[in-house]
Parts: sequence; C-alpha cells; structure tokens
Amino acid sequence: MGNSYAGQLKSARFEEALHNSIEESLRSNSTAPRPVFSQLYLDPEQYPGTVEDVKPKMEGLDKEISLRYPERISQEIANGPVTNGTENEEEAEDEDLSDTSSPPIPYLQRPAPEGSCTMDGFCQAGKDLRLVSVGMDQIEVQTGFELVGAKSPNIPEHILVCAVDKRFLPDDNGKNALLGFSGNCVGCGEKGFRYFTEFSNHINLKLATQPKKQKHLKYYLVKNSQGALCKGPLICWKGECLPHSVAHTGLSSMNACLHGMKTEEKSNLSPLSPLDCKTRQSCSSTSSAKPRSSTSPTAKQENGASNGHNSPPFTDSPPNRTQTSSTVNLFGGQDPARDRSLTKPLALTLSQGSKNPPSAPTALRVNGSANGMSNGSRVNVLSPSQPVSTGAVTQSPGYRSTDAAQLFNAPSSAAMSSGPPKKRHRSWYPGSPMPVPATAVPVPAIRPVIRSAEALLPAPAPPPTVSGVLQPQAIPAGETVIVPDNLLNTSAVRPVILIGYGTLPYFYGNVGDIVVSPLLVSCFKNPQHNSRTLEKLGMSTSQLLSVENMILLTLQYLVRLGSDQIPLREEFEQITLKAMQGGPSLKEQAPLHLGSSVTSISPAQLPWLARLTASVSRDSVQVLITPNSLGEGISESLRSLSEMPPQQSLPDYVVVICSSKTRGNEFCVLVLGKYQSRALAESMLTTNEFLKEISYELITGKVSILASHFRATSLGDNLDKQLLRFQQRRGDQVTLPFQGDVSDCVQSHEAAGMVPTPDTDSSGSEVFQIYPPQLNVARRLLSQVCSIADSGSQSLDLGRFSKVDFLILVAPSEVLVHQTAQRIRQSGVLLDLGLEDTTSALQKSDRYVVRLDNDVHAKFEAFMRKVKQNPYTLFVLIHDNSHVDLTSLISGSVSHGELQGLADRMINCREVLESVNLLVLQVSSFPFTLQTQQSRISIYNEVHWPAPDSLVESSSEEHVYFGLRDYSQSLQWGMASPVLRCDDAFEKMVNALLERYPRLHSMVIRSYLLIQQYTEAMMALAAVSSLRDHTTPETLGIMDDLISAPGKDKSGRGHMLLIRVPSLQLAMLARERLEEVRDKLGLQFRFEVMLGSPAAELSLAKHFIARLKAWRGCENEDWVPHTYEELEGLPCIVILTGKDPLGETFPRSLKYCDMRLIDSSYLTRTALEQEVGMACTYVSRGAVKEPLGATELVDQEQDKANSSENDPDELHIDLERPQSNGSAVTGTSGSVTENGVSSSSAADSTQKPSTSSFQKVGSSGSGSTGEEGSFPRGVKQECDSQGSHLASNSTAAAQPSSSSTASTSSSSSSSSSSSQRPSQSTQVGPSRMTAQPRTVILSRAAYNLLGGERAGHLHSSSLLPHADMSWSSPLRPPFHRDLSSAEQSLYYREWTTARQHHADHSNQPIHKATGFHPRRLLLTGPPQVGKTGAYLQFLRILFRMLIRLLEVDVYDEQELDVDLTESSEGNQPLGDQWPDIEVIQKMPFNLLPRDPKFRFATPVFTETLPKSLGYNKEVKREVPAKRETVSIMLTKYAAYNTFHHCDQCHHYTEATPATQLSDCTFHTFTFSSSMLGEEVQLHFIIPKSKEQYFIFSQQGSHLESMRLPLVSDKDPSLLKSPIFTPTTGRHEHGLLNIFHAMEGAAHLHVLVVKEYEMPLYRKYWPNHILLVLPAVFNNAGVGAARFMIKELSYHNLELERSRLEEHGVKRQDVWPFIVMMDDSCVLWNAHNLLDSSSETTEATTSFKNLSLKAVLQHMESTPKITMYAMCGVRKWSSHVSARRPDSPFLRCHVHDFVMLNVDLTQNVQYDLNRYFSEDIDFNLRANSSGLLICRFNNFSLMKKHIPFGGHKDFVIKPKLLVSENLMSVSPSQYVCAPDSEHMLLAAPAQFLLEKFLQHGSYKLFPKAIYNNKNPVLSIDSYLNIGPEVSVCYVSSRPHSVNLNSDGLVFSGLLLYLCDSFVVANLLKKFKFLKGATLCVICQDRSSLRQTIVRLELEDEWQFRLRDEFQTANCSDDRPLYFLTGRHI
Repeated sequence: MGNSYAGQLKSARFEEALHNSIEESLRSNSTAPRPVFSQLYLDPEQYPGTVEDVKPKMEGLDKEISLRYPERISQEIANGPVTNGTENEEEAEDEDLSDTSSPPIPYLQRPAPEGSCTMDGFCQAGKDLRLVSVGMDQIEVQTGFELVGAKSPNIPEHILVCAVDKRFLPDDNGKNALLGFSGNCVGCGEKGFRYFTEFSNHINLKLATQPKKQKHLKYYLVKNSQGALCKGPLICWKGECLPHSVAHTGLSSMNACLHGMKTEEKSNLSPLSPLDCKTRQSCSSTSSAKPRSSTSPTAKQENGASNGHNSPPFTDSPPNRTQTSSTVNLFGGQDPARDRSLTKPLALTLSQGSKNPPSAPTALRVNGSANGMSNGSRVNVLSPSQPVSTGAVTQSPGYRSTDAAQLFNAPSSAAMSSGPPKKRHRSWYPGSPMPVPATAVPVPAIRPVIRSAEALLPAPAPPPTVSGVLQPQAIPAGETVIVPDNLLNTSAVRPVILIGYGTLPYFYGNVGDIVVSPLLVSCFKNPQHNSRTLEKLGMSTSQLLSVENMILLTLQYLVRLGSDQIPLREEFEQITLKAMQGGPSLKEQAPLHLGSSVTSISPAQLPWLARLTASVSRDSVQVLITPNSLGEGISESLRSLSEMPPQQSLPDYVVVICSSKTRGNEFCVLVLGKYQSRALAESMLTTNEFLKEISYELITGKVSILASHFRATSLGDNLDKQLLRFQQRRGDQVTLPFQGDVSDCVQSHEAAGMVPTPDTDSSGSEVFQIYPPQLNVARRLLSQVCSIADSGSQSLDLGRFSKVDFLILVAPSEVLVHQTAQRIRQSGVLLDLGLEDTTSALQKSDRYVVRLDNDVHAKFEAFMRKVKQNPYTLFVLIHDNSHVDLTSLISGSVSHGELQGLADRMINCREVLESVNLLVLQVSSFPFTLQTQQSRISIYNEVHWPAPDSLVESSSEEHVYFGLRDYSQSLQWGMASPVLRCDDAFEKMVNALLERYPRLHSMVIRSYLLIQQYTEAMMALAAVSSLRDHTTPETLGIMDDLISAPGKDKSGRGHMLLIRVPSLQLAMLARERLEEVRDKLGLQFRFEVMLGSPAAELSLAKHFIARLKAWRGCENEDWVPHTYEELEGLPCIVILTGKDPLGETFPRSLKYCDMRLIDSSYLTRTALEQEVGMACTYVSRGAVKEPLGATELVDQEQDKANSSENDPDELHIDLERPQSNGSAVTGTSGSVTENGVSSSSAADSTQKPSTSSFQKVGSSGSGSTGEEGSFPRGVKQECDSQGSHLASNSTAAAQPSSSSTASTSSSSSSSSSSSQRPSQSTQVGPSRMTAQPRTVILSRAAYNLLGGERAGHLHSSSLLPHADMSWSSPLRPPFHRDLSSAEQSLYYREWTTARQHHADHSNQPIHKATGFHPRRLLLTGPPQVGKTGAYLQFLRILFRMLIRLLEVDVYDEQELDVDLTESSEGNQPLGDQWPDIEVIQKMPFNLLPRDPKFRFATPVFTETLPKSLGYNKEVKREVPAKRETVSIMLTKYAAYNTFHHCDQCHHYTEATPATQLSDCTFHTFTFSSSMLGEEVQLHFIIPKSKEQYFIFSQQGSHLESMRLPLVSDKDPSLLKSPIFTPTTGRHEHGLLNIFHAMEGAAHLHVLVVKEYEMPLYRKYWPNHILLVLPAVFNNAGVGAARFMIKELSYHNLELERSRLEEHGVKRQDVWPFIVMMDDSCVLWNAHNLLDSSSETTEATTSFKNLSLKAVLQHMESTPKITMYAMCGVRKWSSHVSARRPDSPFLRCHVHDFVMLNVDLTQNVQYDLNRYFSEDIDFNLRANSSGLLICRFNNFSLMKKHIPFGGHKDFVIKPKLLVSENLMSVSPSQYVCAPDSEHMLLAAPAQFLLEKFLQHGSYKLFPKAIYNNKNPVLSIDSYLNIGPEVSVCYVSSRPHSVNLNSDGLVFSGLLLYLCDSFVVANLLKKFKFLKGATLCVICQDRSSLRQTIVRLELEDEWQFRLRDEFQTANCSDDRPLYFLTGRHI
C-alpha cells in the first residue's frame, strides 16, 4: 500500500499508514476502519534474497493464512522474490483485503460536478486521456513532472496519460518517493491536484476502493523511435524493479546474463514472467542462461509473441524464449482478445540450476476448462494490456506447451481464477493436505464435467459467479505428475500432450521436457453462437456427438494418420463435422461412422471399443485406461518412456482415457512419435518465434555439435582438407567462365577479362506492355470507383477532381522498391498523369514508392500534406503486398529486427480514413487476412483477377499463367521429372539427423544438411566424383545444370537457383560456405552466389556485372543491377532470406526453387502458399502437359467473362474516343497518343521500324506502327488509344539504352499474340526458348499439403488462412479449393475473425456495413500475374476518366454558308462592341439557316444561294448521321447537370435538410390567349428562396406577376432578363445548373416542364422555379413550350407595366426582354479581334471563355436595345477561330440562345403545334414583319451533345401492338388514305406529319428535287420537307417584307393550316411549272374542302380522289388531312 523499502519499517511508512488510515476513516461509512497496524504489518512485502531468506518470515503465518483464507488462496508460489512482468501481476499484488473476514470496504466516490464529463478515458472537462488517442500529440510537460500511465478498472485495455511530480514517484530502487501527490491533467491542462483522490475523480477512474497512487499509477511513458508515446517500464513502488533505463520483465536467467552475473549468483528461484503468452519452454533444468542477441541492455526491445505482437513492449530477454516459467489459463467461449475480465496471472518461480535439485521439483499445473479453449491451433496471443500469463515450463527454448490466450477461461479456470490472496500467502494450495513443493508451476487445466454420453455440444455453461470472481476448485492431492529427469535425453522425445477433455494434472520436476498443446481442443469445446452455427450448417443439437463418440473419433483419426503426418486441426474439424452430419469422413476407409444415429456408448463400453479401434494401428496408437485420473495415465506413460530401452520402438500416440463414475469420461493424447512430437511442438511457434529460436541456437553455439558432424563426408573424409588439396593442385587456374566444359581451365586474370559479345537476337530495350487481362482488371477497378461515387453515400465526388496523384507503399525490401520504381518509369504513368516531365520522370519515380520502414513516417506525412493541400486532386494510396504486415499499431513492436504495425499506422490513420480525396487500394496475392469478419473493405469493393479462361484468348496465344493450382495439378501429368517435387532421399537424411539431435530446431538441421548437400554436389561435379553417390539426385541434378549451362552457351547465359532460407543467420552461413567451396573449386567465374536479403541491395562480383552489361548492350559505366529481373540469364545461386517473401519478381532464367527448408512450421495457408508463389510465372502453352489442369470456371464467372467487354456493370464512359483537339483549344495539355501506356513525349526510337525486337515480337514486320490494322485479331491496344498515327509527330530525346524510358505506343509494343501475357517483369527481347514452369523442390510436409487431395491429405487451401486470423467456429462448411476468389472471400468473411494483434481487430462494426471504409478497394490476383501493371493502368484510365468528367462533348460543325460573301457596305467595323441600329437596319436578312444542325433540313430560297450549298444526295435514313463533336475542358463558367457537386453551388442545386420539398409554394397564373381564344392556366412552383422575384397579392396567396426591371436600370450586378429553359426528358442530364455560368450572381431562371415530368424535375432541382405546362401539352413539341413562354411573358409585361405605371414609370421603360435558352447550352466564348502586325497578314481573333452573365449583360447594354426584336449569338465551332472573322453582327437566324423582345414580337407567334424547326419558322415570320434580328458574332455558344431526352425519345409504334417483335415503322407508313384499314400509330398527328414531310419530298414535290431555280412556294410557314428541295417563304400579311419573286417559277405549293390572310388573289400572283405539285394541309376533312373552294384551287390544280391523305392516327387522336394535286 505505502512505500515498501525492502521490508524495513521506517517512520515514513508508519506516517503513511497512519495518514491512509485517518483518510479512510473519514471517507468510510463504516464505524470500524481498518487498523493502522493491520495496514502496516499485514501489508504484503517482498524481500530480496534466496528462499532461505524468505521462509523464516513466512512460517508464522502459514497456519493462520490457510485457516483464514481458504477460499481466496490461489495456485501461487511465493517462496522467492517475485518479479512481476505485467501490470496484471501488479494488480494481483495490490489486491487488498480490508479485513480478515470481511470484504473490502467500499469506496464512496464523490459525485462529479453537474455538467461535467463522466465518460471513461476522459477527464471531467471532456478531454481524451487515453494513450491510444494522445500518443502522437505533443504534450507539454511541466518542469519536474513526468508522464505516467494510470489504469482504470472500467477500461483495463486502455492506459490514461497523467503528468505527476517526480518527487512523488519512486527512484530506480523503489525508494525516496515523497508521501502525498502532485499532478496535472494533460487533457484540459488543469494543474495543482494535491490529492490523488481528487485527481482520480477528475480523470474519472471511478474506483470501488480507496484511490492509491501505488495501485493505479502503473507505468512510465516513453517515446518510441517514431516519436509516439508508448507504455514504458513499471513504476517500481515495491523496490524490486529494474532501473528505469532497462525495460522490465522480471529477473530471469536471461536478465542475469544481461547484467553480467552468473545465474547461480542470483536466486536459485527466478520468477516466471507472464510476458510471452505462449507456454513455451524455458531454461528449467540443463540449459544455461541465454545471452541477448543485442549487445546492450538498452538496445531495442524485442518481443516474442505470435508474430511478435503479443508481449509487452519492453523485455530484457530475447523474445524467442519465455522467461523461466509461465502460468497458463484456458479461455473459454470467446477469444481473449475480446475478453477483458480475465483472471489475474500469478508470479511463479522456478529453480534455475543446471539441473533441477531433487529437493525442489518443478511443477507444471494444467488447469482450466475444456469448454474454454479459444479457436485456432496457432493459439491466440494477448497484447500487453491483457491480464494473462503463460504456462508450461520447458527446458529447451522455443516451444510452447499451450497458449495463454487460448487456454484460460475466466468462468472456468479452477484455481487461477479467484486471484491472489495476501501477497505473502503464496505457498499453499486450497484444500491440499500438505504443502505443495515450492516450485510447482500451474499450467492449463480442463474442468471435468460429470456426465456420461450426453452431447458434448452444447454444454451447459457454468453458473455465473458474483462479480466475475470464481470460486476455487478442490484439487485432489493425487492429481500430480512428476516429469522424470533427463526425459528428453534418455528417450530423444519431447512428449506433446494434446489437451482433450477433462482435468489435466499438475506437472512437477523436469517440466521443460514436455509440451502441452491445445491443437484439437476447440473440437471438443462448446462453440460460440452454437445454435446459429448449427442453423447455418443445417444441423440440429441432436446431431452433436457425445464425449465417448468424440474419443473414438479422435482415436480413429490418429490411427489413420501416416507416419509422416501430424494431426491437423482443420482436418480433424472436418472429420468431426462429417461425423456429426452422418456422412463419410475424410478418411473414407473409416470403419466407424459416428453420426447422430449412433447409440450412446456407456462408460463400460468405451475402454474395449477404444482398444478395438486402436488395434489396427500396428502399435502406432495405444490406449491407456485409468480409473481415477488422467494424471495416472500420463505419469505411467512418462515413466515408461524414461525407462524404455533406446532400441525399443515407441508408439506415435498414447490416448489416455479416464473412465470415472463420478467425473465421467476424460481423455488426452500423448504424442510420442519422434517426428510427430517435434513437428507439433515446432508448429506451435510463430514465424517470428522460431526465427528467434534459430538465432538463439546459433548465438549460443548449440549447433557446434551439428557443425562438427558435417565436417566429414559420408565416407569419413574431411571436406575442408579435400577442398584445400584440390585448391592447391589447381593453383591459379579457374574453370572457364562460359563456352567450355567444367574441366577446361584458364588463368584467373584471363577469366576475369572474358566478356561475351552482345547477342544479335536480343535487344537491350525494355518493353513495358499492358495486356488484355491487366486492362480488364484496370477497368474493373475503375468501374468500382465509379460505383462508389454513384452509391449515394457522398463518400466520393469524382466531379471535383482534375488530377490524379499516387503513392505506393511496399514491403521493406530494397529490391522491391527498385522493381516498383522501374515499373513506374517504364509504364510512363508519371508522364501520362502530368506529374512529371520527360526528364524528371526518370529521376523521380522512386519518390512515388515508399518502403514500410523507419523512414516511412516523413515521406508519408509529406504525402498527407499534399492530400490536404490539394483538395481537387484525387490521390490513390496503393498498399502493395498488403498481407505482409497487418499488425495493429498498438500491439506492434520491433521484433526480430522487423518493424510491425507501420502499415496499420499508415493505412488506418484518421487522416487517411477522413480524406475525401484519397482512395486506398490494397493489393495482395494472399488477401485472406483482409477478409475477416472485421474487414475494413466491403466485399463489393473487391476486384478479383479474372480466371484464365474468362478472357477471350486466342488459341494461338503462346504464354499462359502457371500458378499454384497448376503446380498441384502438375502432379497428375505423369512426368518423369515433375515440376513439383519432394526429395525423399533428403527427407530420410533429415529424419535420421532429427532423431540424433532432438534439442535443435529442425530448420537448423535442414539448413546444415542442405549446405552439406550442395557442397558435396559441387565437389562431386568439379573434383571428387566419388561423392556423387552421397548426394541426393535432386541436388546433384540441380548443381549439374547450374554449372554446365554456361559452358554450353556462347555468351555464358545460364540458370538461376533460388534457395529459400528464412533465417538471416542461416542464410549468411549458407552463402559464406557455398561461396567458399565455389572459390576453392575454381568456379567463381562460372556462377555467382548471392544473398537476397530484403534489407540489402544486390551485390555481385564485377565480372558478372560486366557480363550483364554486355548482354544488355549497356555502355553506362555506373550501371549495376538493382532487381532480380535484371539478372536475366546470369548463372547464380540466390539465397533468399527474410520472414516472408515480399513479392519480388524473378527473371525467366530462374529454373529451380529449393524450398526444402519450408516444413511443418508453415501451417497456415498464406505462409505456405506465398513461398511457392515465388515460382509462379507465365509459361509457354506447350509447356503445360496433358491432362491440362486448366482451372475450370465457376459458371457465374464464365457468364461474366463472356460479357466482360460489354458488362452492364462496367463503366459507361467513353474512354476509347479519339483524342479531341479541344484540349488544345482550351489550353489543356495531355498525352498526344492518349493510349494510356506511353507518354506523348516518350515515343522514342522504339516506334521506328528499325527496332528489331518489336518486329520480331510483333505480328507485323512491315514496319507499320501507327495503324490499328497492324494488330492481330483478339489483341486490344494496350489502353484506350486512338492509334499512334499522332505519335509519329512527337519526338523525344533518345534515352540511353541502359535506362530506356517508357514504353511506346501500344500499336507496336502490344501487338504480338506470341507475347500476349501480362508481363509482371520487363521483357528483354524475344523469348530465347520455350518458357517452362520452374521446378520447385519441397519438404515432405509442404509437399503433402500442396499435393493435397491427390493423396487423400488435407490441401493447403483448407488451412487457417493466416496466423493473424482465427476460425470463428470449429463447426463450419468444408472449404473447397475450387472456389473462385470471390467465393473464398465470402467464406473467410463468414468464418474467420481477426486476432487481437491484427490491425482490423479494433474494427468491430455494429452492423455489417458500418465497419467498411467507403473509399478502400482490394485488388486480388495470383502471385506474379501482373497486378502492378494493372494498377498502374488503373491510375492512367482513372485520370483519363476524371478528365472526361471535366470535359464535355460539344458540337463542332462549320456553319452552312461560311463562303457566302457579305455586302461590304452593310458591314460594321470588326472592332465594334455593339451593333449600330442604322447599319443593322440596312443589312439584308440572310434567309438561309446557318446553323449546322439544319444541314439535313430544307434550305430557304434566296436570290444568291451559295455555290457550296449542294443537295445532300445520301440515301435517306431514319437515324440521322452522327454529328461531329469535340471534347472541351469545362471551365469555371460552365453550366452543369445534376451530377455536378461542389461546395460553392450545393445550396443552389440541393435542398438543405431544413428546406424540404414542402417549402415550395404552388401558384396558378391565369391569362387569356388571343391565339388560343381561351383562358390559359399555368402552374408555378416557387421555392421560398425565389419568392422575391414575384409579386403576390396582399394576402400573399395569389401570384400577380413576375418582377421586371427597368430599361434604365444601370446596376452592374443586375441581370434584367428572366431566363426560360424549356426542357423535357432531361431532369438529370439537362444543364440546368447555371450558378457558375452566372458567376453566382442573382438571376431569375424558370424551368418550363410538362405536367407529367414535374415530380422528377422537382426532385432533382428543388431550388429552381418550375413553370408547369397544362396537361393538354403533355405530348406537344417544343413549339408549344416556346409559345406558352412568349404568351406568358407578354401578359406579364402588360401586368408589370400596369403595376409600375402606378409608381410613375412609363410603360416603355419596363424591360421587355426575356431569354429563351436550351437545356444543352454549356459554355459561352468571346472572340476578340487581334491587331495584325503585318499588313499582309490577315486579322485573327483571340478566343476565351466567358460567363453567361457577361454575355447577357453585354447584350442587355446594347444601345437602343428595345428596337431589336431578337438578339442571339453564333454557334461555336473549331473553324470560328481558324477563319478570317466576318462582320461582328449579322441579321440572320438565331437559335438555342435567344434574347426575345416580347413587346415588339407581340403579333408574331411560335407555332404551338410544331415539333421541329419552330425557330426557323418564327425567325422568318418575325423578319417578314419588318423586325430586327441581330446575331452577335463576337460571342459563341457551345452546345453539349446530350444523347438523352428531347424529341429523340418519341418512339413511333402501332396503336395496337400485335407482337412485341414488330419491325420499326417506316416514314411512308406515317400517313394513309382516309377511312382505310391502315395500321394506326400511337403518336401525335403533327409529329407524324412533320416526320413524313421530312422523308416525303420525292412523292410530294418531284419537280423540286435538286432544283435550285424552281423552289417550292410555302405561304406563312416553314416546314422541313427534306434537304433535296428548297422552299421560298412568303408571308401573306399586309405590309410584310418578302423576297422578290418576280421571274421565279415555282415547282410546288405548300399550304399549311393557312388562315384568312391567304386568299385566292395572292396565289394567282405566282407562277408554277407545268406538272408542279400542290400540298394543302388542314385540321380536318371539312376545312380541307373549304380551303380548296375558298382559294379557288381547282381552277389551276387538278385533284384526284386518291390524292387525299391523313396522318395514321385514329379519329380520337384528331388526325391531320392533306390533299395533293398537279398544276394544269
């Protein structure tokens, strides 16, 4: 409680105890506070020294304690100085009992002030104090204060950061801490807390007991190498801690070594640190103390848990060894990562002598619950914050008998659960009649369940106990097992005890020689969510197996295991499942099916049934039946094992069954087989752990005995002496480097100078190609990005980005960094994205690749700063090989020299998650660890590499991918030399050595043997042929090929041999030895020996570098290879080291992959498959033998593949359109070729026909590089390219061949079907030979797993996917290896969970969809398939798409009469800004429509028709020809559709939450139309924000008028004209957002919509004013909308004039203009005249974008504007800027964007019936009325091509559908004879008429066809009657202005709905050709006849009855009638 100074009572202690007693009495409600002397003298103390020092102080209390606290005493040992390893032990020690018989006095905490924060982990001011939150913050610490960590009981997983005065903290000796407290809050900054009670209230500790600084201030906080605050050593309140500078774990023997002491000088009792949560062996008997691998005690702390994740971050001992002993619990039900209420661990002691003295036998107690085992044979490990100790003490390091995280269940742990009693009362066990020996060590126990044959699953849960504190179990005295001394030495076996069902005993004595494994225990326990799991499997609880049946099933499984197999959890789980389901088990020969139908077996039947089952095993499995306890059977087995003669064979397995009437059946399995026990023990270690174990064995010299064994050959000769003799005999001669036999020798200096001549058939130029599979995957990624943007989650707005940038995170490998940077250079992606120019792209490519090591932080922070500073750039963070390190930052540490948790810190940091302009793409060949239940990636955001057959591949394709599945299937080829091999001779040698050296790790033995094998093979081939028989044929064959290949090649090319040695020390040893032997044999110029270490660059001898340069034709003196690919052709041995392969690509010359070291330590799918994945590559199709093991596609993938190019889910964006010249127009830059692979500036010499390599690789040797026709069929250009005809115009500086830059245009580089493979590696020249699969040599264990199902074994794909994952349930559906990658993802997401140290473990979503990061994608594909090229291509097309989103396709068509000469006298000067009214009035009106959209419309006859106006004689088509468009970059003044979102205009387009649709008001506006002759009702929908533009009645409900400004208003920000936009069918695609076009200025914009479309427009444009047309116009054309706009505007003008007259405003002063603008107007431009410097040079115009606001204000400020009837602008085209500017103003037709004077045009109306050409018709009528129409040529309008909406959506179909498959209706069917039985059509009559006339000119006006001189006369109307004829427009109105028709003879007469102004006398003025035709159109037959009579047409025209027609409508649709006739 107070300061304990090594047991010495001091006055300070007394004062403190007195102070605490007084304070407690004041705070307590109890009348009897705890006496001060009880606090003082009964407070537990710890004393230094030996057991003898402690015992006298304990003897007087033993009896009292055993009587007084029987229920509280736990299985603890306190006979020595206990040093605690974690905070949990400290908590255990600090538990106080307030009284000997009463519970602790509750502490009543003062209530928090009102309004303050009471959340755990936060102070009362609401500031976060948790270390995980503030660890990276800069915390200011007051001078004299120190940051410490406090623990809150409510959130034990968190540490709270506090600042405490150093004076109140103890020194390194645990002394000199002042009483009292002084602290500051680091959250809110409040200072001056003088009482810890007050401080604990402020930081919300919420304690149930009195606050004590000694109890709750736990750690010093220190900064790690990354500058993050993290947990440091414990605060040494008790005085026995290590100094602050040394990380604290407890004084084990390793610590003793660190401090320079002998172990014996320390206490012979050393505590067990619960540091390593694996129950691995430690030095308990004969092992000596192990030194650190580091040289300094303060060196980087290492930690040895699963993958280095789980131990506390500070430890003095090497992490590969547990401290001297461990406690082990059994966790039940749930993963310990989730369980915060774990039992407190106990500090245990263990003798440290060289042998265990008999007087102090060591005990190992296994205690816990069978129901409490966690998942996973690779057991779960706890992070430092979890109160779990580890168990199983072993003598030799490196093995764990169990895993604490798996093995302790708080509700079921027997004696460990209740927590420690008084700290000094640790030497007795509850209920034990005698003292337990001092060194008893608790290990996991299985609680017995008393039952017979009831179902094992589910078992009833143990009754809950109060407050989670469990009552102890009584342990019978007889349940003890003494492990015999020297068990391992005498039997050469370390027994492995597989926990089964029941209670394991205590183990005493030499416990280091046994291992306890929880491998199969999950199969016997009660699974979580059992009913839900059973429901998923379609099972019921009645199918669950009883304990007896499970025992027999286990026996049956063990019997069927082969001698070279070990039990596998996944295999047994599937057998158990099949047995429950009643189906055949995996072992089909199984004689016993234990389904639910099996009758329960009684305890009496079990023994003989068990013996019967084991009887067929030939004594490999034995059954031992014990009546009382499992301990008896185990003890008997161990005793027999120790006494057994060496020559007697052992059973592989002994199944101990205890059949007790009281306790039911229990069992466990002793694994005694030498291979099986070793393999099981080693498989329990993680990769980090066994690498540390190997390092330890090498450092301590344990391997010396093995090294001496290998110094001699099999014949007994000394190898080194033989080598020395050979070297002396050879002298200075060496083997010829190449082109010679191994016996041919030259002088070494000659060999060094031999350089081969460059190959004539290979080119040094490197070609980067994008192949169809990569392009396919890139498009899928792009499609998924678009899906994210379109998902409606607002997580990605692609419309705001104009640039793409990226960063690639790669695993910490130098070679991988160079490899990735090289791909970036070769792909040209930096140029295509515009990130670098040609020169900098070569130098700066490595800036875009960051290695996950110590240097990553600065680079990543710089990248994130760029992300924040560039919100309009879309950044892509690519995490390549993302499965390699997914350790969480919290549990990660520096382990075995590798950084862990860095990826988590980068990828999952808050900045990355919250940046809306950052996409995260994780790329992995083994993505399983990213696909757990806690995955952060949505399954919909996964993109999987297509299966091989899913791409449309031509049969002539020569290269196919050869992957893992192909290696497995190659075993069925029946070849003499399979590509997947197992060296059985090597395995036999290994097994003999393993039996001989049981204490060494098998990988050490394998490594030494492998080195010996290669040594002997080299000697046998070069010197001592007698050694051939002593080398395995595999090794000899490999070396023979390696040595002889260069001799057969004129240039010295050979093969690469890859030897995989995970341990760096062993790899260095192998390299040194092989290099030494090679040099002594004179082979140093024949092949290279290299060490491939991730942390180092490649290192080669100079002569080999010279050889590589010669092959490449490289003249750069400084060139050295940086990647393995650059070693192509070099004969070499690469010894690849490192924990994991990191994705490096190897050259095609790699022929052999020696993986004989990869054995049973690799029992997860990722670990095993990524090793073999290094050998995967593309091979020649002919290299794949029959039966071809081609992967069969799942049906759904096949279907998807068949439509891969046109998949409906694929992106609907035109990425393949030709590059527009619009980019140049708008000043944007981009790649010229736009092919997505090469840059425009990198089209170097490889484009030219002289590049031989391309002509050989390509299929066209003619030298054509630009035409797509040069591509073979089935091969697409590498990206969305227009072909490279543009690329030929671009040149680039020639690059040195040694660093050839980027790729060229796709037309040459990807044109070959012979090299049509996604090239993960750069191809250098054509293939020299047939590409064969690489030969892989495996260990027997790995071979069985990869060969798998062929031999009836479990396949590797069924293993646990990754060591960082665990199975969520032992009952799960079987995993089929034929599942597609998408189906595998679904399976793992359902059945796996992330372990606690996994980066995704903290991602615990409430709902399935909530835990996903919306902008994160996962790209998965087989190893070495070409994923890098795919994602680089993705970046390119992503950028292309963003540019497309920022571009718009606008019409680019030349005006129709540009060559029409203007009369010079009528033109204004070019520089004028506004039209001169007098000049305009004199200017003639150009009747011919100039707009190019009327190219196929009928031309209007003028006196001077342009010569260029040729009639279009193309065959008429119903579908018009595609109009020319060009892509233009959008500018800040563009109009947008609904897909545009930005911060500036969101209020303009989007409804805010406060502004709902109901906030709009509906108003009816009624007026009378003289044209319609009736009242018209229009409906306005006006948002509240737009009501200021309208006048309402005083009551506010009636709409009176729309406000109009005055002509005289001069406000510069004012826009006077209301804008009306008629729109239909374009609620999404119409460009109705003109906020940016108006520069954000206030304006009145009214959308004119049809009634049935009103809800859609209201939904998409909630802030726009809608004018809803009457329902009668629902099927009307655009003429009706324009008519109603004009009628409404004129009526409103009159209302405003009347209103403003009352205010003294003259009528003519009210602004009379409106703007009618189409919904496709996107950009406006100004064309200003540039002065020419030369008289001979024609004047040109400058071109710039302008806002709509600027255009309108300019037009509105025109002088005398009210005298103009209409003003407009010209249509933009690329020719506008190219030609000489004409007059700045013209009198001609205006379209699309019209400023209309509704006052002057009062009597000119739009034809409300019209669907087409309504604007030409109106313009002609306005002009004939003498009105001025002026077009501003200084401005141009760009119209977007919108393929949706408008009249194009009107589909003409029959009224009555007879068949769905009816052919389309031809235009000739649009009319019919009246009263005929013609097919009637469902379309408006006017629409049918206009469409018919467009195609009917041949029938109606045959004389007018292509007849310029004799046009058709059209009175009062313009109708498009086809481009073959011209019409002469004449107005019948009096005083109208018409063309002078004197002398004109017309070829036809068209009368359309003529009114009373048309009279007979008017028609008689015109002359017609003989045979001219007439067409009279009327509303009905009656008016048709009346018109004929009224106009006296029968006088000059002949009519026939059959010449009367009607539109093909039924009578209800009111058809139109017309009559044709001929002129007489």
